[in-house]
Parts: sequence; structure tokens; C-alpha cells
Amino acid sequence: MTPPRTQHIPVVVLAGFLGSGKTTLLNHLLRNRAGTRIGVIVNDFGAIEIDAMTVAGQVGSTVSLGNGCLCCAVDASELDTFLETLTRPSARLDLIVIEASGLAEPQELVRMLLASENPHILYGGLVEVVDAAEFDGTRERHPEIDRHLAVADLVVLNKTDRVGEAEQERLRRTVAELSRPAAVISAVHGRIDPELFFDPAMRPDGEEKTRQLTFEDLLREEAGDDHAGHLHAAYESVDFTSDVPLDPRRFIAFLDSRPEGLYRIKGFADFGAGDRDNRYALHAVGRFLRFVPQPWARGEQRLTQLVLIGAGIDAEALRAGLTACRAEPGPETPDTETERAMWGVLRCVQQEPEPEDVREEAAAEA
Repeated sequence: MTPPRTQHIPVVVLAGFLGSGKTTLLNHLLRNRAGTRIGVIVNDFGAIEIDAMTVAGQVGSTVSLGNGCLCCAVDASELDTFLETLTRPSARLDLIVIEASGLAEPQELVRMLLASENPHILYGGLVEVVDAAEFDGTRERHPEIDRHLAVADLVVLNKTDRVGEAEQERLRRTVAELSRPAAVISAVHGRIDPELFFDPAMRPDGEEKTRQLTFEDLLREEAGDDHAGHLHAAYESVDFTSDVPLDPRRFIAFLDSRPEGLYRIKGFADFGAGDRDNRYALHAVGRFLRFVPQPWARGEQRLTQLVLIGAGIDAEALRAGLTACRAEPGPETPDTETERAMWGVLRCVQQEPEPEDVREEAAAEA
């Protein structure tokens, strides 16, 4: 029997006009997933090649990619149905990527995700892929790209090897202005660090203790540390740890005013007297924010531990801002003011499914 799953699965929307390099970027993620099991939903009716496998665009088809990942070809109207399939405990997925049609309105997919009643998913952001060499022409033919960039959480300026440095800088400024406050990452052949999307599971397929080397392992070995360092250099990562609880009102104010280029925040927050029983897992991507209360383990050291990821961010300013969120010494039990301060946190907490519903779902999948 598969045990009930309690974590939420991030769902990332990967968008961009035809030829921007969405599928190339997706292939890169699948080849460098480090044991992370990825579900792919392809919102397109054309022939879409994912490495050696071709999805023929049949609505309702689900194809195994042979590496623990799945691929579906769906109509947007059936999105909820496939999300229900991919979030079942038996699928054991860590991430779901929706590759939008080159002519899709990505904000509609985002709206559907945010309105979904599926309790197992978490919005993982809208990633817009832009062809640097063809951007001006694409914008002339499809002026709606401005609207797409305006709702993006992360912009990948792809194919930058095809333009000069001055042109690349001009494009970065233009794209950053259109997508503000989203982070903008430059890439060649869609190669960006997968950790922008997910935390690698770093487990072998099938979780066996010994296994043969896979093609994915060989690719990682061939890439070497220099390649990984190059990918990581495209963005900054800021760590913050505090053994002093955070003031919930100050912390929410910090999150509401987070600076441009800050794409993702993950980790755990301790609100001290605001909730002595729970720490709060934090998931923020772009403008989306979600807290999940989790009971403290017996004897666990009570810390706030956060990682902030973005491009062009001021690390010291972020650390200073978080340090200013630490609470002043106060009573061990919440007073009325503390309870009110927690309202800003609690409004970002998703309603969890009833335990019996989770048990029934797990039993049905066993």
C-alpha cells in the first residue's frame, strides 16, 4: 500500500511562442532531473518531440518517458482531469510541468491552476521562454507577447549566443521592463539550472541501492563541475537562518514588498508565540505565496531557515530586511496583537484535505 502523500506538488507552466525553445528547455530539465520524478502535460495538438519520443497530440494520451517521468497530451479543458491522475500517490511525482502551446494564452492556464480545487498541487510559477534572436520580429507579429511577459514569474532569454553583447543587453532591458518584477535569466539551448524549478531529489530511479549507470548519469559526469557552475552563475541564492522567531506582521510586509528579480523563496519560518505548535513551510514564486503549517518535532531546534533565489538581487539588502523581521522579546503565549499579526500568515494557508479523504485515495491506489 502506498502511504498517504502530504506534500504538495509544484506545477510549473512553461510558455513561449513557437520556436522560442520551450521543448529544448524541457528536454534539458528531464536530462538533468537528478532523480526528481517529473510529470509533463503537453497542451498542444501538434507533433511534439521530447528527445527520442514523439507525442502524437492525441487528447487523453499518457506516455511513460522511461525514466520515472510521464508525458500527457491534453486539451486545456481536460487539465484538471490529468492533474488528478498525476497527483495520485501511485504516480509518485515531485514536479509537474505544463508545456503550453506556442499560441496559448499562458495566463489562462495560470488562472485554471490557481482556481483548481485539487488539494495536492501548488502553483510553481509561469516561465516564459523568449527567443533573443527573433524577439523584435515575434513582438511585431504577436504584440500579445507584452501581455504574456507582464504575468510571467521567470523569463528565460534563450538563444543569447545568436546575438551580440550590446544587443543582448538591450533585449534584457526591454524584457525586464515588460516583465517587471520577474527575474530574467539568459540561456543558450535552454540550459538553465534545474534548481530554479525544483529541489533535486537525488535518488536513483526505482530507489534501488545498486544500479547500472544511466544515460542521465553519464551526461552529468560529462558536464562536470564547470558546467554546473556556469548554470548556477545565472542567478543568485541567498540563505537566511535565525534562532529568533519572526514577527509575522513584519515578515508579511517584507514578502509583500519583495524586490524585482526575486523569483523563488523556500524554507521554514518560526513565528514564536504566534504559533508555538507549528513551524510554517513557505513557498513563494513570483507573486504567489503559500504557507503550510507543520508540527514541530519533539526536541527539534526552532529556527527560521529560508533560501531566496533570483537574478540581479541585492543579497545584503535581503538579509538586512529579513533580520529586521525578527520579533522583539515578548510573552510566551500569544496576546491579541500577536493573534492579529498572524492573520496575514493564515490567509496564505491552503485548506488541507480531510485525513479520511487522503486515506481513501491512498487505499484506492494501493
